[in-house]
Amino acid sequence: MAIGVPENEVFAAADAVLARGERPTVERVRLELGRGSPARVGGLLDQWWTRLSERLSGETRLPTLPGEVSQAFVAVWQQAIHLAQGVAEQALDEQRQVIAAERERVATVEEQARQDAARFRQQATEAMAGRQAVETRLADLELLLAQRQTQIEDLQQQREALLRERGDVQQQNQALQQDLQALRLKAEQERVAQESYVRNVEDRAHREVDRAREEVKAVTAHFKEAGRQIEQLQRRLESIQTELSQTQQRAAAQHARAETLEQQLAQVRQPPATKRKPRTRKAAAPKSVS
Repeated sequence: MAIGVPENEVFAAADAVLARGERPTVERVRLELGRGSPARVGGLLDQWWTRLSERLSGETRLPTLPGEVSQAFVAVWQQAIHLAQGVAEQALDEQRQVIAAERERVATVEEQARQDAARFRQQATEAMAGRQAVETRLADLELLLAQRQTQIEDLQQQREALLRERGDVQQQNQALQQDLQALRLKAEQERVAQESYVRNVEDRAHREVDRAREEVKAVTAHFKEAGRQIEQLQRRLESIQTELSQTQQRAAAQHARAETLEQQLAQVRQPPATKRKPRTRKAAAPKSVS
Protein backbone atom coordinates (compact mmCIF):
# COMPACT_ATOMS: atom_id res chain seq x y z
CA MET A 1 0.00 0.00 0.00
CA ALA A 2 1.47 3.41 -1.00
CA ILE A 3 2.22 5.81 1.87
CA GLY A 4 2.91 8.92 -0.21
CA VAL A 5 6.02 11.01 -0.74
CA PRO A 6 9.07 10.00 1.41
CA GLU A 7 9.86 12.19 4.42
CA ASN A 8 13.46 12.79 3.39
CA GLU A 9 12.25 14.39 0.16
CA VAL A 10 9.81 16.57 2.10
CA PHE A 11 12.57 17.60 4.54
CA ALA A 12 14.94 18.38 1.63
CA ALA A 13 12.26 20.46 -0.11
CA ALA A 14 11.58 22.40 3.14
CA ASP A 15 15.30 23.07 3.53
CA ALA A 16 15.43 24.33 -0.05
CA VAL A 17 12.52 26.71 0.56
CA LEU A 18 14.13 27.99 3.77
CA ALA A 19 17.46 28.43 1.97
CA ARG A 20 15.74 30.77 -0.51
CA GLY A 21 14.72 32.95 2.41
CA GLU A 22 11.05 31.87 2.27
CA ARG A 23 8.95 30.39 5.02
CA PRO A 24 8.27 26.69 4.34
CA THR A 25 4.53 26.13 3.96
CA VAL A 26 2.53 23.16 2.73
CA GLU A 27 1.87 24.72 -0.66
CA ARG A 28 5.47 25.90 -1.14
CA VAL A 29 6.89 22.50 -0.20
CA ARG A 30 4.39 20.74 -2.51
CA LEU A 31 5.34 23.17 -5.28
CA GLU A 32 9.01 22.44 -4.63
CA LEU A 33 8.35 18.68 -4.73
CA GLY A 34 5.92 18.79 -7.60
CA ARG A 35 3.71 16.17 -5.91
CA GLY A 36 2.36 15.00 -2.52
CA SER A 37 -1.01 15.35 -0.80
CA PRO A 38 -1.63 18.28 1.58
CA ALA A 39 -2.22 15.93 4.53
CA ARG A 40 1.01 13.96 3.95
CA VAL A 41 3.17 17.04 3.35
CA GLY A 42 1.59 18.86 6.29
CA GLY A 43 2.30 16.01 8.72
CA LEU A 44 5.93 15.70 7.59
CA LEU A 45 6.34 19.47 7.67
CA ASP A 46 5.39 19.44 11.37
CA GLN A 47 8.16 16.90 11.95
CA TRP A 48 10.57 19.10 9.96
CA TRP A 49 9.84 22.11 12.19
CA THR A 50 10.44 19.98 15.27
CA ARG A 51 13.74 18.70 13.92
CA LEU A 52 14.69 22.24 12.88
CA SER A 53 14.29 23.38 16.47
CA GLU A 54 16.46 20.48 17.63
CA ARG A 55 19.05 21.32 15.00
CA LEU A 56 19.12 24.96 16.02
CA SER A 57 19.35 24.02 19.70
CA GLY A 58 22.28 21.71 18.93
CA GLU A 59 24.12 24.51 17.19
CA THR A 60 24.25 26.50 20.49
CA ARG A 61 26.89 24.04 21.72
CA LEU A 62 29.81 25.86 20.15
CA PRO A 63 33.53 25.25 20.54
CA THR A 64 35.56 27.46 22.77
CA LEU A 65 35.48 31.02 21.39
CA PRO A 66 36.27 34.41 22.81
CA GLY A 67 33.64 35.45 25.31
CA GLU A 68 32.24 38.40 23.41
CA VAL A 69 32.11 36.44 20.14
CA SER A 70 30.52 33.43 21.82
CA GLN A 71 27.87 35.57 23.53
CA ALA A 72 27.08 37.39 20.29
CA PHE A 73 26.86 34.13 18.37
CA VAL A 74 24.59 32.59 21.04
CA ALA A 75 22.38 35.69 20.97
CA VAL A 76 22.07 35.47 17.23
CA TRP A 77 21.20 31.75 17.35
CA GLN A 78 18.68 32.29 20.13
CA GLN A 79 17.03 35.00 18.09
CA ALA A 80 16.99 32.69 15.07
CA ILE A 81 15.45 29.94 17.17
CA HIS A 82 12.80 32.35 18.39
CA LEU A 83 12.01 33.40 14.86
CA ALA A 84 11.97 29.79 13.71
CA GLN A 85 9.52 28.89 16.47
CA GLY A 86 7.26 31.75 15.39
CA VAL A 87 7.47 30.62 11.81
CA ALA A 88 6.75 27.04 12.92
CA GLU A 89 3.69 28.12 14.87
CA GLN A 90 2.45 30.13 11.92
CA ALA A 91 3.03 27.17 9.65
CA LEU A 92 1.16 24.96 12.10
CA ASP A 93 -1.76 27.41 12.05
CA GLU A 94 -1.76 27.34 8.27
CA GLN A 95 -1.57 23.56 8.34
CA ARG A 96 -4.50 23.44 10.74
CA GLN A 97 -6.45 25.72 8.42
CA VAL A 98 -5.61 23.46 5.48
CA ILE A 99 -6.66 20.39 7.46
CA ALA A 100 -9.88 22.13 8.56
CA ALA A 101 -10.63 23.09 4.96
CA GLU A 102 -9.89 19.54 3.87
CA ARG A 103 -12.18 18.19 6.58
CA GLU A 104 -14.90 20.62 5.55
CA ARG A 105 -14.49 19.53 1.93
CA VAL A 106 -14.64 15.86 2.96
CA ALA A 107 -17.75 16.59 5.07
CA THR A 108 -19.33 18.34 2.09
CA VAL A 109 -18.49 15.38 -0.15
CA GLU A 110 -19.90 12.95 2.45
CA GLU A 111 -23.09 15.00 2.77
CA GLN A 112 -23.45 15.09 -1.00
CA ALA A 113 -22.87 11.34 -1.10
CA ARG A 114 -25.55 10.82 1.55
CA GLN A 115 -27.97 13.00 -0.40
CA ASP A 116 -27.14 11.12 -3.59
CA ALA A 117 -27.66 7.80 -1.81
CA ALA A 118 -31.02 9.00 -0.44
CA ARG A 119 -32.02 10.19 -3.90
CA PHE A 120 -30.96 6.89 -5.44
CA ARG A 121 -32.93 4.97 -2.82
CA GLN A 122 -35.98 7.14 -3.56
CA GLN A 123 -35.56 6.54 -7.27
CA ALA A 124 -35.21 2.80 -6.64
CA THR A 125 -38.40 2.86 -4.54
CA GLU A 126 -40.25 4.75 -7.25
CA ALA A 127 -38.91 2.36 -9.87
CA MET A 128 -40.13 -0.64 -7.83
CA ALA A 129 -43.54 1.00 -7.42
CA GLY A 130 -43.68 1.68 -11.15
CA ARG A 131 -42.68 -1.90 -11.90
CA GLN A 132 -45.41 -3.23 -9.61
CA ALA A 133 -47.95 -0.93 -11.28
CA VAL A 134 -46.84 -2.14 -14.71
CA GLU A 135 -47.02 -5.78 -13.61
CA THR A 136 -50.52 -5.20 -12.21
CA ARG A 137 -51.59 -3.51 -15.45
CA LEU A 138 -50.07 -6.36 -17.44
CA ALA A 139 -51.99 -8.92 -15.37
CA ASP A 140 -55.24 -6.97 -15.94
CA LEU A 141 -54.57 -6.81 -19.67
CA GLU A 142 -53.81 -10.54 -19.79
CA LEU A 143 -57.11 -11.25 -17.98
CA LEU A 144 -58.97 -8.93 -20.35
CA LEU A 145 -57.25 -10.62 -23.28
CA ALA A 146 -58.35 -14.04 -22.04
CA GLN A 147 -61.94 -12.78 -21.67
CA ARG A 148 -61.91 -11.28 -25.15
CA GLN A 149 -60.43 -14.48 -26.55
CA THR A 150 -63.24 -16.46 -24.91
CA GLN A 151 -65.82 -14.09 -26.40
CA ILE A 152 -64.24 -14.42 -29.82
CA GLU A 153 -64.28 -18.20 -29.58
CA ASP A 154 -67.98 -18.09 -28.57
CA LEU A 155 -68.78 -15.80 -31.49
CA GLN A 156 -66.85 -18.03 -33.86
CA GLN A 157 -68.84 -21.03 -32.66
CA GLN A 158 -72.08 -19.06 -33.12
CA ARG A 159 -70.91 -18.02 -36.56
CA GLU A 160 -70.12 -21.60 -37.52
CA ALA A 161 -73.53 -22.69 -36.23
CA LEU A 162 -75.23 -19.96 -38.27
CA LEU A 163 -73.22 -20.93 -41.34
CA ARG A 164 -74.27 -24.56 -40.90
CA GLU A 165 -77.89 -23.42 -40.44
CA ARG A 166 -77.57 -21.27 -43.55
CA GLY A 167 -76.23 -24.24 -45.49
CA ASP A 168 -79.14 -26.37 -44.33
CA VAL A 169 -81.62 -23.67 -45.35
CA GLN A 170 -79.95 -23.34 -48.73
CA GLN A 171 -80.15 -27.10 -49.21
CA GLN A 172 -83.84 -27.02 -48.27
CA ASN A 173 -84.36 -24.12 -50.64
CA GLN A 174 -82.64 -26.02 -53.44
CA ALA A 175 -84.80 -29.04 -52.72
CA LEU A 176 -87.92 -26.87 -52.79
CA GLN A 177 -86.77 -25.25 -56.00
CA GLN A 178 -86.32 -28.70 -57.50
CA ASP A 179 -89.77 -29.73 -56.26
CA LEU A 180 -91.28 -26.54 -57.65
CA GLN A 181 -89.57 -27.08 -60.98
CA ALA A 182 -90.82 -30.64 -61.07
CA LEU A 183 -94.36 -29.46 -60.28
CA ARG A 184 -94.14 -26.81 -62.97
CA LEU A 185 -92.92 -29.39 -65.45
CA LYS A 186 -95.65 -31.76 -64.41
CA ALA A 187 -98.24 -29.01 -64.71
CA GLU A 188 -96.93 -28.07 -68.11
CA GLN A 189 -97.07 -31.68 -69.18
CA GLU A 190 -100.59 -31.98 -67.84
CA ARG A 191 -101.57 -28.76 -69.61
CA VAL A 192 -100.15 -30.04 -72.87
CA ALA A 193 -101.90 -33.36 -72.33
CA GLN A 194 -105.10 -31.53 -71.49
CA GLU A 195 -104.93 -29.45 -74.63
CA SER A 196 -104.32 -32.58 -76.68
CA TYR A 197 -107.13 -34.29 -74.93
CA VAL A 198 -109.44 -31.32 -75.51
CA ARG A 199 -108.64 -31.37 -79.16
CA ASN A 200 -109.45 -35.07 -79.28
CA VAL A 201 -112.65 -34.42 -77.39
CA GLU A 202 -113.64 -31.70 -79.85
CA ASP A 203 -113.04 -34.17 -82.65
CA ARG A 204 -115.37 -36.57 -80.91
CA ALA A 205 -117.73 -33.87 -79.68
CA HIS A 206 -120.46 -34.83 -81.97
CA ARG A 207 -120.36 -38.42 -80.88
CA GLU A 208 -119.70 -38.08 -77.16
CA VAL A 209 -120.74 -34.56 -76.12
CA ASP A 210 -122.06 -35.51 -72.74
CA ARG A 211 -119.12 -37.76 -71.96
CA ALA A 212 -116.63 -35.14 -73.13
CA ARG A 213 -118.19 -32.48 -70.91
CA GLU A 214 -117.85 -34.70 -67.85
CA GLU A 215 -114.26 -35.52 -68.64
CA VAL A 216 -113.47 -31.83 -69.22
CA LYS A 217 -114.95 -30.97 -65.86
CA ALA A 218 -112.83 -33.65 -64.17
CA VAL A 219 -109.68 -32.55 -65.91
CA THR A 220 -110.40 -28.88 -65.09
CA ALA A 221 -110.92 -29.72 -61.43
CA HIS A 222 -107.66 -31.64 -61.42
CA PHE A 223 -105.87 -28.71 -63.07
CA LYS A 224 -107.25 -26.27 -60.49
CA GLU A 225 -106.06 -28.56 -57.74
CA ALA A 226 -102.58 -28.62 -59.29
CA GLY A 227 -102.67 -24.81 -59.55
CA ARG A 228 -103.57 -24.55 -55.85
CA GLN A 229 -100.71 -26.87 -55.01
CA ILE A 230 -98.35 -24.72 -57.07
CA GLU A 231 -99.54 -21.58 -55.29
CA GLN A 232 -99.04 -23.25 -51.91
CA LEU A 233 -95.52 -24.31 -52.89
CA GLN A 234 -94.75 -20.77 -54.08
CA ARG A 235 -95.97 -19.29 -50.79
CA ARG A 236 -93.88 -21.83 -48.89
CA LEU A 237 -90.87 -20.99 -51.04
CA GLU A 238 -91.36 -17.24 -50.36
CA SER A 239 -91.58 -17.93 -46.62
CA ILE A 240 -88.39 -19.98 -46.74
CA GLN A 241 -86.66 -17.25 -48.75
CA THR A 242 -87.74 -14.64 -46.18
CA GLU A 243 -86.42 -16.83 -43.34
CA LEU A 244 -83.19 -17.39 -45.27
CA SER A 245 -82.75 -13.63 -45.76
CA GLN A 246 -83.25 -13.03 -42.02
CA THR A 247 -80.75 -15.77 -41.21
CA GLN A 248 -78.22 -14.22 -43.58
CA GLN A 249 -78.74 -10.82 -41.94
CA ARG A 250 -78.14 -12.31 -38.49
CA ALA A 251 -75.03 -14.08 -39.76
CA ALA A 252 -73.73 -10.81 -41.25
CA ALA A 253 -74.37 -9.00 -37.94
CA GLN A 254 -72.53 -11.73 -36.01
CA HIS A 255 -69.68 -11.57 -38.52
CA ALA A 256 -69.42 -7.77 -38.09
CA ARG A 257 -69.46 -8.16 -34.31
CA ALA A 258 -66.68 -10.78 -34.47
CA GLU A 259 -64.55 -8.50 -36.63
CA THR A 260 -65.12 -5.59 -34.18
CA LEU A 261 -64.00 -7.76 -31.26
CA GLU A 262 -60.94 -8.89 -33.24
CA GLN A 263 -60.00 -5.24 -33.83
CA GLN A 264 -60.45 -4.48 -30.11
CA LEU A 265 -58.27 -7.48 -29.28
CA ALA A 266 -55.58 -6.18 -31.65
CA GLN A 267 -55.71 -2.80 -29.88
CA VAL A 268 -55.35 -4.45 -26.48
CA ARG A 269 -52.29 -6.40 -27.64
CA GLN A 270 -50.57 -3.26 -28.93
CA PRO A 271 -48.41 -1.06 -26.52
CA PRO A 272 -50.24 2.13 -25.30
CA ALA A 273 -47.87 4.37 -27.33
CA THR A 274 -48.74 2.64 -30.65
CA LYS A 275 -52.51 2.28 -30.33
CA ARG A 276 -54.45 3.57 -33.36
CA LYS A 277 -58.10 4.23 -33.85
CA PRO A 278 -59.72 1.12 -35.39
CA ARG A 279 -61.21 1.49 -38.84
CA THR A 280 -64.94 0.82 -38.98
CA ARG A 281 -65.71 -1.89 -41.49
CA LYS A 282 -69.14 -2.07 -43.02
CA ALA A 283 -70.83 -5.44 -42.84
CA ALA A 284 -71.48 -6.93 -46.27
CA ALA A 285 -75.16 -6.94 -47.19
CA PRO A 286 -76.55 -10.47 -47.42
CA LYS A 287 -77.32 -11.75 -50.90
CA SER A 288 -80.92 -12.69 -51.45
CA VAL A 289 -81.58 -16.16 -52.70
CA SER A 290 -83.47 -16.17 -55.97
